[in-house]
Amino acid sequence: MSVNMRGPCGKSGDNEEQEKEAAAAAAGSLAGVLEAEEGSDTDSDSYLGTEGTHGLGERVTDTLYLRSCQAYSVVPASCFLRQGRAPELNLRYRGLGPQGAQALASALTSNPYIKHLDLRDNGLCGAGAEALARALSKSSSICDVDLSENQLGVAGTQVVCAALMVNPAIQKVWLAGNSLEEQAAQYLAELLLAHTGLKSLDLSYNQLNDQAGEMLGPALAENTGLTELNISWNHLRGPGAVSFARGLGANIFLRVLDISYNGFGDPGASAVGEALRTNNVLEELNMSNNRISGVGAMSLGRGLRVNQTLRILVVSRNPMRSEGCLGILKSVQGNRASPLELLDFSDIQVNKEFDDLASAVKVILPGLCIKTDAGRVEYKKELLAVFRPSTSTCP
Repeated sequence: MSVNMRGPCGKSGDNEEQEKEAAAAAAGSLAGVLEAEEGSDTDSDSYLGTEGTHGLGERVTDTLYLRSCQAYSVVPASCFLRQGRAPELNLRYRGLGPQGAQALASALTSNPYIKHLDLRDNGLCGAGAEALARALSKSSSICDVDLSENQLGVAGTQVVCAALMVNPAIQKVWLAGNSLEEQAAQYLAELLLAHTGLKSLDLSYNQLNDQAGEMLGPALAENTGLTELNISWNHLRGPGAVSFARGLGANIFLRVLDISYNGFGDPGASAVGEALRTNNVLEELNMSNNRISGVGAMSLGRGLRVNQTLRILVVSRNPMRSEGCLGILKSVQGNRASPLELLDFSDIQVNKEFDDLASAVKVILPGLCIKTDAGRVEYKKELLAVFRPSTSTCP
């Protein structure tokens, strides 16, 4: 387990003595590891493992890592030293910090086997992100990387995005929970414009606002690779939400979009409805908890009246009431070519008129599952993690 010797994003003067002691302990631990490396009788539980487990390449990587740990006064992460040729490296919640990230970065460039790198919640901050960015830009094997909850900041986001743009091998990126604001949005927009190999991007649980939406919308319109985007739990609203929705209308690659827990409201819902009229690719859309009233639901329904690709629509926890739900359902009823499989109206009060219309719609679309508060049967179809419906009104 790696130890951050300088706190989350900087050195604390109050902990200087503890830091010296930890550094001494780290040096002692490292000396033992190096001694084990030079010995001939190393057991299978040691850092370096046996010759049968590690080839020459792995031993070189381990040596680089150990020397880097010594240079940055951090304790080596034993799971990295046991990595061998395993394709997944999970170091989440290890407290690496900037120092541990710098030590790890040098070893990552010499490991050709790691495909999935998980560094969630390690307090990397800008310095750690910069070190890892250099490694990511050079890696030919890593295709998935999770940098969520790492206090990246604007500077960290900039260097990470720049690294991703020069490495087409990376296809999935998680940047959730990094408090990213509009200052970081310009770099995210550049990433969407430049990285055609990126397939999945998670920007959830950040602070991207309407200004960010105005930057990301045009970039989404021009993006030519992304198939999954999670931007839930942000602050997209007003003109930013409208701009983002217009980008969706022009996009021809995105299949899964989660914009739940934002503030799209009726203007944003209307813009999404217009996007659904022209978008012929999107299959799954989550718009739950977006302050959409009955008026916005009617506008959204106009897109559903003609759309022929959307399979899943989640509009739960919106103040659209039964009238809004009825409007959406009537639009679906008028679209005999609709491929919808799930309509989720959870946490919205509906009345008997809605229930009667739902029964009529199911005659036309027998494969459609309509989920309400009165859920009776689990929705069986396998969905992506961002949706996870639990109950439905399917008979």
